[in-house]
Amino acid sequence: MPQEVLTEAADEMLDWHGSGMSVMEMSHRGKEFGAIYQQAHADLRELLAVPGNFKILFMQGGGLAENAIVPLNLSRAGVVDFVVSGSWSQKSANEASRYCSVNTAANNASDGHTTLPEPATWRLSRGASYVHVCTNETINGVECHELPDLKALGCDAPLVIDFSSHVASRPVDWSRVGLAFGGAQKNLGPAGLTLVVVREDLLGQALPICPSAFNYQTVADNQSMYNTPPTYAIYMAGLVFQWLKRQGGIAAMEARSKAKAALLYDAIDRSQLYLNKVAGNCRSRMNVPFFLRDESLNEAFLAGARAHGLLQLKGHKSVGGMRASIYNAMPMEGVQALVDYLREFEQKRA
Repeated sequence: MPQEVLTEAADEMLDWHGSGMSVMEMSHRGKEFGAIYQQAHADLRELLAVPGNFKILFMQGGGLAENAIVPLNLSRAGVVDFVVSGSWSQKSANEASRYCSVNTAANNASDGHTTLPEPATWRLSRGASYVHVCTNETINGVECHELPDLKALGCDAPLVIDFSSHVASRPVDWSRVGLAFGGAQKNLGPAGLTLVVVREDLLGQALPICPSAFNYQTVADNQSMYNTPPTYAIYMAGLVFQWLKRQGGIAAMEARSKAKAALLYDAIDRSQLYLNKVAGNCRSRMNVPFFLRDESLNEAFLAGARAHGLLQLKGHKSVGGMRASIYNAMPMEGVQALVDYLREFEQKRA
C-alpha cells in the first residue's frame, strides 16, 4: 500500500469527511458509503479504460474463489481450455474441473514453469466455453506481456484472464478480453476485495447450481450490493485509485514497473551468486524469483536482509529460493535498496 494512502486512511479512521462515522461503521446502503462506492467505481473504469459494455463488479473471496465462480458462470458449453503457465493457473484448472470438463491447451511444467507456450502451439477445443490464462504467475515469476488474440487463432471463445498480481501496472487490451478477475491485495488495496470486469454479453449464463451471491448477473443488477460488500476494502482501494491517478495513471505505472524490474533483473543477471531461471521474454515485472547458487547461504541472506529492513524475501515454499515482489506501491528507492544489499552480500562472500 502507498504510504500516502495509509496516512490518508489513518486521518479519516474515526470520522470520514465530517460524517461522524468511520467507514467501518457505515451502512453499505447509506449515502456516505454510496458516494465512496460510486467514486471508486468511476475512478477504476477511468484508470483501466474499461469500455461501456463491461460491468465492473466488486466481490469477495479473492482470486481463489473466482477459480470456482468463473466456471459456475461461464461453463455452459461444458468444456473450458486452460493454459497452465504456473502454480496459479494449475490451481484454477483443478478447481474448474469440479464444475466442467477441463482441457489443458498448453502446459509449461516440463521446463519448470520458466517459459510461456506460444499461442500458436495451444491445443484449443472446438466450442469451448472460454480460454483461461493467468497473465502473471506470482510464484513462478512468469508474465504474459501481450494478451493472445484468440480470433487470430480461429477461436471464438472469450478470453478469461486472472490479472490479480499485475492489475493496474499496465494497460489492458479489452478488445481481446471477455472477463478479467483479480484479488485487490497485490496492487489495488487490502485483502478482502475481488475485482471482476465482465463483458455484458457473458452475463446471464450461470449454471443452475451457482449460488445467487456469485451469479455475475445478480451482482451486476444490484451494483455489487446484492450482499454486503467488503466496504472498508472498497474504500481503501478507492484511495489507491485516486493515488494512481495522481501518479499519472496506468501509463506512468507501466513505465515505473519496467524501470524497477530492469534494475533488479540486471543486478541478478550480472551476479555470480544469484540466478533467475525465467526466460527473458516472459519475466514478471511484479514478482522476481531468484536463487542463491549456494543455497547454504539462504538463511544468512534472509537474516542480513531483515537487518537492512528488507522483508518478505523468502520464496514460496513450493519453489524455494527468494522472491521480491515489486508492486505499484514499491518505490524505486526500495528496489535500489534491495539491489545495493544484493551486491553487498555477494561482495562479502567473494
